[in-house]
Amino acid sequence: MRASRPVRAIAATLCLSAVLASPAAAAYPGSVGRLAFAMTDENFNADIYTALPNGSGLKRLTNDPSFDACASYSADGQHIAFCSDRTGALEIWAMDKNGGGQHAVTNTGGYAEFPDYSPDGRKIVFDGNEGSDPNGEIYLVRASDGGGLTALTSCAAFGLGCFNSYASWSPDGRRIVFIHADDTDVDGNAINEQVWVMNANGSNQHPLTSTAAEHDQTPDWSPDGRRIAYMEAGHIFTMRADGTHQTQLTFGDAFDFGTAWSPDGRRIAFVRNFGGGNRPVLVMNADGSSQHQLTSGTPRQFVPAWQPLGGGD
Repeated sequence: MRASRPVRAIAATLCLSAVLASPAAAAYPGSVGRLAFAMTDENFNADIYTALPNGSGLKRLTNDPSFDACASYSADGQHIAFCSDRTGALEIWAMDKNGGGQHAVTNTGGYAEFPDYSPDGRKIVFDGNEGSDPNGEIYLVRASDGGGLTALTSCAAFGLGCFNSYASWSPDGRRIVFIHADDTDVDGNAINEQVWVMNANGSNQHPLTSTAAEHDQTPDWSPDGRRIAYMEAGHIFTMRADGTHQTQLTFGDAFDFGTAWSPDGRRIAFVRNFGGGNRPVLVMNADGSSQHQLTSGTPRQFVPAWQPLGGGD
């Protein structure tokens, strides 16, 4: 059974639901830096870590008895936005690349998750709900203080279970890719869940995919803006930015989701859920070859974001 967006957000906060992931944020071009991802410790507490692309140099950035996930690097690689419920509600937070200066960005009092910095670092797009709107929508806020809250999507013309989620900026800042579902059925399963795209001001919203298969977390632009990686029916696909040339990259019985393109465009990181709590981050070439696990063991990890080095590690 697949829960609707608000239900999934609450489940993630309270019990670390098996499908929640941190966002695959926009892949900004640059030298290849670290991978940020959430991982549960021996007490099943989720915190944010980073590692080098070869899996070495593991660093723990958050250490709070709360749910910390949804890591997303700024385009200069200097900051990380994330989601945390440490104030009692799931909100957007931010910190520097080494974990310092952790502070709340939003104060919705409801839920706010899956942030992504705009290319100029001035805004953060995220999904959540606000006020009387019961549906998951895509919002913008100022990155500096969380002000200027603006809704980019609306479920008003769709079913009661409609949601919009997993937003990611294009590298040029002109468009945002996201997931839209028209409604949910009585079991909480999404109806007509597709990859959509819109202009950065919310105009010209339209789907890029149309198959009946599940399209879920999380679409991600290549650093040149020409392709989008996404999940369909538990496998990783890529397509051109106009929705054409859809190509499957991963196969098998495991459930793959949550794409993150490397800043040089040569690799894609994602999560593979083998079941039984074994859910590691994997890295592969952009054509699907050379798939390998980032770190050793059988960790429970959440979808990574890839750092464009910018000012250095």
